[in-house]
Amino acid sequence: MEATLAGIRKIAEAKVLDVISLGIDQDAQENFFHPERQDPRRKGAGGVPVRSAEDYRALYQASRCGNYPLMRTYSGTDDFIALAEVYLETIRNAWCAIPLFWFNQMDGRGPWDLEGSIRQHQEVMRWYGERGVPVELNEPHHWGMRDASDGVFVVSAYLSAYNAKAFGVRDYIAQLMFNSPPGLSDAMDLAKMLAILALIEPLQDENFRVWKQTRTGLLSYPLDLDAAQAHLAASIYVQMALRPHIVHVVGYNEAHHAATAEEVIASCKMARQVIQTALRGQADMSADPHVQARVEELIAQAQITLDAIRALAPAKVDDPFIDPATLARAVKIGLLDAPQLKNNPYAAGQAVTRIDARGACIEVDPVDGKPLDERRRVEKILAKT
Repeated sequence: MEATLAGIRKIAEAKVLDVISLGIDQDAQENFFHPERQDPRRKGAGGVPVRSAEDYRALYQASRCGNYPLMRTYSGTDDFIALAEVYLETIRNAWCAIPLFWFNQMDGRGPWDLEGSIRQHQEVMRWYGERGVPVELNEPHHWGMRDASDGVFVVSAYLSAYNAKAFGVRDYIAQLMFNSPPGLSDAMDLAKMLAILALIEPLQDENFRVWKQTRTGLLSYPLDLDAAQAHLAASIYVQMALRPHIVHVVGYNEAHHAATAEEVIASCKMARQVIQTALRGQADMSADPHVQARVEELIAQAQITLDAIRALAPAKVDDPFIDPATLARAVKIGLLDAPQLKNNPYAAGQAVTRIDARGACIEVDPVDGKPLDERRRVEKILAKT
C-alpha cells in the first residue's frame, strides 16, 4: 500500500496521463468482503493489497495533485454490486472494466461457474448503466492470450458490445488489445481490430456510444528492457491507425517485473511521443489491400459463428446473444474455444491454432494441420451436439 500511495503521487505530479488504472490483488478482487477466505501468502499477488474502503480513499486521495487524474479499477470477481458501490464512493470509478466470459471458475479467478458469472456481469453492466457510468468489457484479449483464433477474438468482441448495449450501457469502451497472441503480424492485427469496429459500429445510436481504447499485448513484451521500449513504441504507432479515443499504456517492463512509478511515467512519455508523431500525419495502414481482405474474411467468419450461436438457443429464448445459458453452451461445445482451455470443465478445449504465413492466427484441423474453414469448423461442432 505504501509503495502504491507514493507511486500514485509521483505519477499524478508528473502529469503524463489522464486516468490511473488501479491494479488490485486477487484477494481484493475476490475476497474483499470475506477476510476469512483471504490467503496471507498471496497478499499483493497481481496488484496492491487493498483491504478496506479507507485504503481505496487513501489511494484516490494520493492522486489529488498534479493534473488530478481520474482513477478506475476492475470489477472484481465476486460481490460485484457491493464492490461497485465501494468503487464509486471511494475512487469515483471513472469506468467499470469487466469481462463477459471470464473471471470465474473457468480461469480460476472467481467462485462463480461460467453461466452464473455471465449473469452477474450483465447485472453489473446494468447497474453502472443506470448510473451513467461508462463500461469497458476487457473481454476479447482473454481469448487472444489463450491462443484463440482471430475469428473467436472478433466474435467475443462483438458479443461484448452487444451485451453492453442490451443492458443499458450508454458509453461503451471497446478495449482493443493488440499483439494477442504475440506472434501476429501488424497487418493482420490491425485487420482484426478493424473487423471488430466494423461489426460494432452499427450498434451505435443516440443511446449507445462506442469509445475506442487500444493497448499493447500483456504477453507480448520481450524480456530485454531496451527491446521492450521499442516494442511499446512500435505497437502504439500501429494502434494509432484506429484513431483511438483512449490509449491504455502497458508499461514496457511488463514481462520483467511490476512497474515502478518511474517506469509508468517513462512509458507514458514514450507513448505521448508516438501519439504526437502519428497525429502529425500517419500513412493510412488500413488501406493496405491485404489488411482489407482480412477484414472482409473475418467479418464473414464472424457471421457464421454468430449464426451458429443464435441457433443454439431454444425457441423460447428471445435473444440468444444475451442468454447466459446459450453463451455458456457456445463455450462448452467449442463455438468459442481456445487451445489453452484444454481439459477445462467449462470449455471444449479442442481448438488448435497457428500463426499462418500472413501473420494471422487461424484455426487448423487437429489431424492434418491444414486451415479449417469456419463453416466446416462450425458444422463439425454442431454435428456432435
